[in-house]
Amino acid sequence: MPGGRPVPCVIRLPNSLSAFARIGVTTMQRTTLRRSFPARPVVVALAAAVALTATACAKTEDDNSDNKQSETAAGAEQKVVTPKPGSKTCTIDAYGAEKIDLKNATVGFSQSEKEANPFRIAETQSIKDEAEKRGVKLLTANAQSQFSKQISDVQNLLAKGADLLVIAPLNSDGWDPVLQAAAAKKVPIITIDRKINAQPCKDYVSFIASDFVEQGRRAADQMIEATGGKGEVAILLGSAGNNVTTERTKGFKERIAEKAPDLKVVFEQTGDFAREKGQQVTEQLIQSKPGIKGIYAENDEMGLGAVTALKGAGKKAGDVKIVTVDGTRNAVQGVVDGWISGVIESNPRFGPLAFQTLDTFTKGEEVPQDIIIQDGAYNADNAKQDIGKAY
Repeated sequence: MPGGRPVPCVIRLPNSLSAFARIGVTTMQRTTLRRSFPARPVVVALAAAVALTATACAKTEDDNSDNKQSETAAGAEQKVVTPKPGSKTCTIDAYGAEKIDLKNATVGFSQSEKEANPFRIAETQSIKDEAEKRGVKLLTANAQSQFSKQISDVQNLLAKGADLLVIAPLNSDGWDPVLQAAAAKKVPIITIDRKINAQPCKDYVSFIASDFVEQGRRAADQMIEATGGKGEVAILLGSAGNNVTTERTKGFKERIAEKAPDLKVVFEQTGDFAREKGQQVTEQLIQSKPGIKGIYAENDEMGLGAVTALKGAGKKAGDVKIVTVDGTRNAVQGVVDGWISGVIESNPRFGPLAFQTLDTFTKGEEVPQDIIIQDGAYNADNAKQDIGKAY
């Protein structure tokens, strides 16, 4: 896509979260916070819906230029699912924090994986764009898919003076050194797209992500439709040690067992969310299970690797049904071309929502502990017309 700047984002929330309702692109007020420990979580009922529009820029893996993509297509913005009654929230008082101005703060962003796939490219660009738009100083680090490096990265961000942290975790466990260091410096944390196994509104403020179990269920629905609910299918698992892989697998298996008992999962192996690994695993799959009818890839990159393997084995489009999760442009094109049966969206444009959560929180307003994003889907009926929404 040609270069361009993101369009404005506007947040709408009920009066109980009135800080959001007052926000527009040119009128956003910014605050930061300092935190005192120990802190105690509180449970506050959320009484109304959250709606968010967000924009971001991204480039595909095949684009080696440094140019940003154009404005996000209409309908491609992040939107928040209405919180369930009784959903837990977090406030400054519960967290043990003080108000300061966000525009004078430094935000540290830790990316988990190398920016070699469209999801990570779009995610990082969205964070950078929103920081620039708000005039907030941003420090960034990339762990290059090495967990020990990510721990060191975050500790370095703290040493460089980060007042707030936004973390895209590689793994869900093993974060105690970072949590302790952040607590010592009274620096609050927002996590995006993967969860840290820790206590919300104490160790971190909020977790912002999709409903990964539901993504797995929706992927299963697409697989059942594509295969007729019968035959043998394989799962290309994501990276071990994080909640995304666990939950996408759980949702898929539960829905298959519920709706299509004649559809059997006969092969599971990790592809580490990587295209090359997805191709390698699929090549092994074709040899060991030549009659395989479907492949559920827990992200688009592994699914695209599976397509390459199937082409190399002389298969035709549609011979093996593939369902993936993410919503990258290349995967949606795969649906258009007939190689992929369906794609469940996982929207990576976290920048506006992450900064808005920090902004609202630091003003003393309550924010949800779990902020769930509403995702779309692509299939043969809409892929061609909606490919502009992909990233």
